[in-house]
Amino acid sequence: WYPFFFKLARIWSKFILIGMGFGWKINGKLDLEKGKSYMFIANHVSMIDVMLMLVCIKNNPFVFVGKKELAKIPIFGFFYKRVCILVDRSSSKSRYKVFELAQQRLHQGLSICIFPEGGVPDDESIILDEFKDGAFRLAIEHQTPIVPMSFIDNKKRFSFTFFSGKPGRMRVKVHPFITTKGLTLEDKNHIKEQARNIILKDLRY
Repeated sequence: WYPFFFKLARIWSKFILIGMGFGWKINGKLDLEKGKSYMFIANHVSMIDVMLMLVCIKNNPFVFVGKKELAKIPIFGFFYKRVCILVDRSSSKSRYKVFELAQQRLHQGLSICIFPEGGVPDDESIILDEFKDGAFRLAIEHQTPIVPMSFIDNKKRFSFTFFSGKPGRMRVKVHPFITTKGLTLEDKNHIKEQARNIILKDLRY
């Protein structure tokens, strides 16, 4: 049933974005092979990142790995907890369980989306926080291509600071995929830094 719900979540996301006065423009090639699993990653500055990612990816259903606190938000939480593997970041047992569930979804042919910063930095002067290992470990272990994406305007459009932001267009830059074929966990730190530098370059301008 999940592919059907994924389509419903995409429609809901478009409705929310348009209703809030946001448009979007995707730059770069998002040539996804239908039925193939991918690891989607992007910078994370806002709840609007979830909707924008859903709008960007059409034919490859994916699940988010995200913090469980957001599931409490009315309406948003209804969709969020159904397209997410929820993690309690204060619990090492929860983090391990999330890793197992993500592996199951990849085995089922679904893709995964992880915001590798692990959350939104409290300090808004941070352009892009350091990346956690999880997304890259999963991608290597399952030989899954990594799709780096830069959400360029989300912070100024709808940040976590109340009464900030304004309607307008949100640009998405899709970067060349990072292949993990033939890589081992010894390569994890290298591709993690490679992905971070790729995304960071767009956010500095």
